[in-house]
Amino acid sequence: NTVLDDNKKLCLTSGEIMGLTDTMTMMFEPEDLAVASPATVSRCGMIYMEPKSLGYDPLMISWFATLPKAVDANMKTQLMILFETYVTAALSNLRRNLAEPLPTVDNCLVVGLMNILDCLLDEFVPKEGVEPASKERVDGLRANLPDLFVFALVWSVMITSDAAGRRWWDSFLRTELAQNGTTCGLLAKAEGLIFDYCFDIKEWAWVGWMDTQPPYQYDPSLTYSELLIPTKDSISYNFFLRLLVKGEKHVLMTGPTGTGKSVNINEQLQSGFTDKYIPLCLTFSAQTSANQTQDVIDSKCEKRRKGVFGPQAGTKFILFIDDLNMPMKEEYGAQPPIEILRQWFDSGGWYDRKELTFRKLIDFTFVTACGPPGGGRNHVSARFYRHFNVIGCTQMQNSSMELIFATIFKNFVAKMAP
Repeated sequence: NTVLDDNKKLCLTSGEIMGLTDTMTMMFEPEDLAVASPATVSRCGMIYMEPKSLGYDPLMISWFATLPKAVDANMKTQLMILFETYVTAALSNLRRNLAEPLPTVDNCLVVGLMNILDCLLDEFVPKEGVEPASKERVDGLRANLPDLFVFALVWSVMITSDAAGRRWWDSFLRTELAQNGTTCGLLAKAEGLIFDYCFDIKEWAWVGWMDTQPPYQYDPSLTYSELLIPTKDSISYNFFLRLLVKGEKHVLMTGPTGTGKSVNINEQLQSGFTDKYIPLCLTFSAQTSANQTQDVIDSKCEKRRKGVFGPQAGTKFILFIDDLNMPMKEEYGAQPPIEILRQWFDSGGWYDRKELTFRKLIDFTFVTACGPPGGGRNHVSARFYRHFNVIGCTQMQNSSMELIFATIFKNFVAKMAP
């Protein structure tokens, strides 16, 4: 507190006193004042910034500047109208009418929408040694931009709610699309929910998730516990996991126990990516410390150049952290393993505890999984969750369970046939 006084003196435990110059000042940007003492608060001028006062407009305008040239001014105008028509209404209804098992903030969901659109528009980004998108593809993008936007909206803003919320979203979006007169092929898909369909960007058409991959081939050599029967839920989760990781976006999968988060992620890490991606797996517990987390990650890195570390050149790490919200909170409410990871997100690295130099870590993509807070799981700061695309996993539907057990039973009986 002496630093905040008029004399600006910093008193160290060694007895040394350091004075700040007249041109130096201190500014704090805390999430809240839950652990601030009255003495500290009384010495600072306070400015409260309400989240709604900022909105998502600055994010949207900045994002428009990063879009590929194939997205011309007319398409950007169309996108802006779509944002104003659907995102504002969706966020308002989400906060007023629906429950999220894992609480999020509005701008996190909007950035998630932009991330999905970035990944879907990747083919229109000029790349060295790759033919640019043809005029037919650009014309197809212009004609199907509302469909692409709705697909991204469903799997970013609307995917964080529970099963009851999904049914509510289905009714809401179909009503909004009809009332606003937006041309979208999803309206023609009356069977099932909006979450049951994928927009195929190659064919510019809406298709069911089960139609996006070939029929399941039973492998009799696998044991019962090793069988993974694809369902529309697992196919959709795996699709977005691959899409976002290849686009270098971080993914957080959340949902109740038994929804297949860890199983699906581990299966994709083993067989869903090329050798360019190297998986690293960590599981947090209540006793996980920041030093353990830092040491495990540092031990896997190679020195790329002075002060810069990462995987072997030409490869990328996919760091999978399971049970992300398990670490215990310390006295002031922080979770040290989460904070060391947040330092990487915010600053690009952390400090070497022996040499006291900053280590920049590159070529990392984070994939995480966690259950809703409660039962030993803790609330995590939105300042950490905001870096991820949040995908909410719901309990398996009856139709999916029937598909799984019918497939297993039919193939088991087929083995016994003469």
